[in-house]
Amino acid sequence: MGPTRRISAPPAGTAHSGAGDITSLIVVLRGQRVLLDSDLARLYGVQVKALKQAVRRNRARFPDDFLIEPDEDDLRFLRSRFVTLETAPVVSADRRGQHAKYLPFPFTEQGVAMLSSVLRSERAILVNIAIMRAFVQMRRLLATHAELARKIEALERSSAGHDARILEIFAVLRKLLAEPASVPPRHAIGFRPSA
Repeated sequence: MGPTRRISAPPAGTAHSGAGDITSLIVVLRGQRVLLDSDLARLYGVQVKALKQAVRRNRARFPDDFLIEPDEDDLRFLRSRFVTLETAPVVSADRRGQHAKYLPFPFTEQGVAMLSSVLRSERAILVNIAIMRAFVQMRRLLATHAELARKIEALERSSAGHDARILEIFAVLRKLLAEPASVPPRHAIGFRPSA
């Protein structure tokens, strides 16, 4: 996940084939849905370092609501989400590449839209369209969940008094099914031959 590592681009048509692939990369950070620079670099087919340089050269295009500056809590959260990173830096050569050298850049939906104008390539345009569709799909999904939650709450309110009524019905049914204690004998109806 280090910024200087070269990330190979996936085969054509697989990196941004569907919004579902991109939706799995979206992280909620400080209550906002964001995409991390390393994931975006992989989607755009560029190095993380090149992506960050382009953002730094055009920093005025990325206000705080487009690009979140992560703090220590954010870094702990990201490390817990991506368990491949360890928390303590190690200086030995065999442990190389296990720690992010620089802070990640979490881009909001608006930041991703602005990023495509900074990168200016055909692939950036196609990937950006797929990313926007992923954000829209996620918003629809969240709206569906909110509507479902409202319907469940309404159902719970309308059925609040039903439990007592159902118990009353069962009590009446038990009385009807119980054997009567004394039933007077009845005369048989029908033809009786005299013997």
